[in-house]
Amino acid sequence: MTDTALRTPLYDQHVALGGRVVEFAGWALPVQYDGVIAEHLRCRKHAALFDVSHMGRLRLSGRDAQATLERAFTNDLARLAAGRCRYGLFCNADGGVIDDVIICRDADDTWLVIVNAINRTTDLAWLESLAGDDTTIVDETLDGALLALQGPAAEQVLTRLLPATTQADFATLRPFATLPASLLGAEVTISRTGYTGGPGYELFVPASAAVAVWTGLLAAGEALGVGPAGLGARDTLRLEAGFCLWGQDIGPDRDPLTAGLGRYVKLDAPHDFVGKDALRAVAAAGPQQQLVGLTVEGRGVVRAGAAVVADEQTIGTVTSGTFSPSLETAIALAYVPPARTTVGDRYEVRVGRRALPVTITELPFYRA
Repeated sequence: MTDTALRTPLYDQHVALGGRVVEFAGWALPVQYDGVIAEHLRCRKHAALFDVSHMGRLRLSGRDAQATLERAFTNDLARLAAGRCRYGLFCNADGGVIDDVIICRDADDTWLVIVNAINRTTDLAWLESLAGDDTTIVDETLDGALLALQGPAAEQVLTRLLPATTQADFATLRPFATLPASLLGAEVTISRTGYTGGPGYELFVPASAAVAVWTGLLAAGEALGVGPAGLGARDTLRLEAGFCLWGQDIGPDRDPLTAGLGRYVKLDAPHDFVGKDALRAVAAAGPQQQLVGLTVEGRGVVRAGAAVVADEQTIGTVTSGTFSPSLETAIALAYVPPARTTVGDRYEVRVGRRALPVTITELPFYRA
């Protein structure tokens, strides 16, 4: 880990809890505490608390803020009400994915964009290049913390801690909606979002209150089996859910239609966004490849870069692979030709000198 790695407001907490800290996207972050499998199953069975403060937070405001975002964003924002969020993509002129992001509307002219840590400066420059005259863009990433409390016990933990005046609104909070609230002495925003494929929430917390909220959540959830989790479990959880990871499953050389993200691309929207013409061409011709799920038969884990083989010919490439603690088998994502995507079809993946049998599997691999 380099000396220049950024530290979240919770860095000392991770060290004190025995977290194994590594450098990821320029940040010093815990990859695990008591083991990836244990933390993964804790999230699925109880709840796990993640420090995801490395995720970029870019705030846009002004009369032209919505138009600025619409020039960059593949999904529809016109009908997004205040207090609601939407997932979508930033694409380049060729239709490749610059980043996948979540945009939250705070008010009529105020928006918060949550971006991948590795793309924060790139996304900021991209939005600035598209910005209208009355648009202010501020990078708020270093001003606060972002926590993710994920798992079936998450709702119960927060219910214990929220004031009575907030209980009714919290109980009816819908997916991809936000709620301002007082929590453990801090003014926070609770978002019903996450990257695990299960129930859960993300909490936007002032940096000065991060330690108090982190320790308070762990204390309130201890009797319910709640504990901390690191980057390792976050990756195995998202892969079980069939979620793409930028830089592996999607990127500037992959368009969202090929990646199976077409429902987040509004080609019929009245506004134009960068890459729309290229994506219309892909939609008209049909993707040349498609992202599929693979379940590995027998022992062995496949990793990114491994070849998918049929009849001794390479037909595709694995982009993500891991052992699934929930399913107790190895799983992977891979790009293959559309004619090779039928669920149940069997192929092989080359791992060194081994050929591991795999089966095309419907996504997501795991449904909470």
